[in-house]
Amino acid sequence: MKQPANQRLPFWLKVLYGSGDWGISSIGMMRSIFYAIYLTDVVGLEPRLASFGALAGIVWDAVNDPIIGILSDRLHTRWGRRRPFLLWFAIPFGMSFIMLWSAPDWDSQTALLIYVTLAFMLSDTLTTLVSVPFLSLTPELAPDYDERTTLTSFRSVFQLLGALSMVIAAPAIVDMVLRSGGTQQQGFMLVGAIFGSIGAIPLFLLGLLVRETSTPEQQQSLPFRQTLREAWKNIPFRYAVGIHMLNWSAVDMVAVTFPYFLLYWVAQGNMLASIRLFGFDLAYESAFFGILMSVCILFVPFWLWVSKVRNKREAYMLGMSLWVVVELMMFAVQPGQTDILLLIAALAGVGVSAAYVLPDAIFADVIEWDELRTRRRQEGIFYGIRTLIRKLTGALVIFVTLQLLGWSGYVSPPDGAVQFTQSDAALRTIRLLVSPLGAAMLSGAILLAWLFPLSREKHGRIQRLLEQRRTRRMEEEQASLTPRA
Repeated sequence: MKQPANQRLPFWLKVLYGSGDWGISSIGMMRSIFYAIYLTDVVGLEPRLASFGALAGIVWDAVNDPIIGILSDRLHTRWGRRRPFLLWFAIPFGMSFIMLWSAPDWDSQTALLIYVTLAFMLSDTLTTLVSVPFLSLTPELAPDYDERTTLTSFRSVFQLLGALSMVIAAPAIVDMVLRSGGTQQQGFMLVGAIFGSIGAIPLFLLGLLVRETSTPEQQQSLPFRQTLREAWKNIPFRYAVGIHMLNWSAVDMVAVTFPYFLLYWVAQGNMLASIRLFGFDLAYESAFFGILMSVCILFVPFWLWVSKVRNKREAYMLGMSLWVVVELMMFAVQPGQTDILLLIAALAGVGVSAAYVLPDAIFADVIEWDELRTRRRQEGIFYGIRTLIRKLTGALVIFVTLQLLGWSGYVSPPDGAVQFTQSDAALRTIRLLVSPLGAAMLSGAILLAWLFPLSREKHGRIQRLLEQRRTRRMEEEQASLTPRA
């Protein structure tokens, strides 16, 4: 039976569901922030060559996302539609994260490119096999407009906690390995082993313990191409995809370029530079992203409150407007200005918090619009396309960043170097990637949010129409079963 639209989920279920995103987020955060600089500065790939490897790996996997979404929609087992994917693939998903950071010490640039591309493809495919079914549970577990926002907020808190733990712990673990006589490569592999193992556990437990409560109205399955065409006819879905694409492109741009910005611009190429914060000497990346993510977590309840007082769209526009201002402020940061840098990190965290919480809450509302129009529940295909767009934009950000770095004259530091300076052209390119380009993307997301057609009132009307339809269907089914006199 369908869960009533106004039924509140128990607290333990919200916590358990939210914890599932800890592993996906922590692993995704490490890949977003450190993978590009890992390819150029640890593996030693030329930036333009590395960009093609990252692009090929993500594009190859991204085309499978809608297919996996359709499979999760059409899979019918006694455990449900989504849970089998979590049970089957959670453990391999965690193990693949070790391979992602295990590039061998080969001299051939071509051989290294092939290896890192295949490793990326494997890790990313297994991420899809757990993330699409996991995200597809959101509208099934929480049909209500505000309850869905609350459930998304729980997931966002764990998402941010996972990201926070990663950005603080990963550099510290790599430094620990270096101090003990190991290499950066070994440090990255140890991080992969730790976070891959921990990240797989919540997803496996979610598949083991959570029960799918929704039994949606279904008709005969459509062919794959027709399913994509039908999804594109969903007008709110188009806007939601655009918001999602620009939102996460801006997030990815910060994640990919900031390690370069912090190391080569703010720290002036000092690879052992640290910031004294709360009595601890932290790497620049740990300090900046640690403050940013901490503020993100603190402001999740605030954005939840604003979305309830006003609505999701207006809350999102407010958060992104603040972030645009902060993005432009970043261009003014000069070498050695760590106090200003940390202040900007805190201000950016307020806007990034909205970027983490609200787009997924907005996106989930397109499901009922589609069900009202088509009489189908197709969460899998919509979230599959969402994940496809997310990965394609992420691939494009990495590709463009590394291409521009390569053409600007960026040079990989030699093995064992602790001080290395990039050219003025490379530094200028890094600063432009960090600031104006991200602000332009966020401005586009604000425009699409302003045009998004589903409000709380419209979504409420859709829910009432769906409930009336389900009630009529149940009455018709009962009437057909009642014996005639």
